[in-house]
Amino acid sequence: MIFKEIKREFYKVEYTIVGVILPTRGQMISQTHLILYVADQETSKTFYEVVLGLQPRLHVPGMTEFELSDDCILGLMPEAGIRQLLRESLPDFSQTPRAEVYLMVDNPQAYHARALAEGACELSPLQQRDWGHRAAYSYDPDGYVLVFATDELS
Repeated sequence: MIFKEIKREFYKVEYTIVGVILPTRGQMISQTHLILYVADQETSKTFYEVVLGLQPRLHVPGMTEFELSDDCILGLMPEAGIRQLLRESLPDFSQTPRAEVYLMVDNPQAYHARALAEGACELSPLQQRDWGHRAAYSYDPDGYVLVFATDELS
């Protein structure tokens, strides 16, 4: 948020407008970070390294990041870290599913197979969906719904 002060003169009376400049329609978000709260950062790092076939762009105590595209980052933060940061305002993490990570990829079957081989639990195999995607669903080791999909028909 940017605060801006504008001084104007109207009928020889000077006045000041102080307000917040909000993004105008058409301005885009420059980058998206999706942060998953995980029970064990190292275990989750290894899981996503193998499943995504990517090395983390950042791996330090408290945060691991994978660059999914130029404008999308998948982060892994230990639950203890977010609890320390936000204290009592957080819900109980034992309730699942917590979120869905829906990734459009060229070969969803290969990604899904790697996820299962690394310990994910299959929810639904790769199949055509009503919305036009072919998608496979699983739970990752932290209880997130993990989806690999393509818009190519079978």
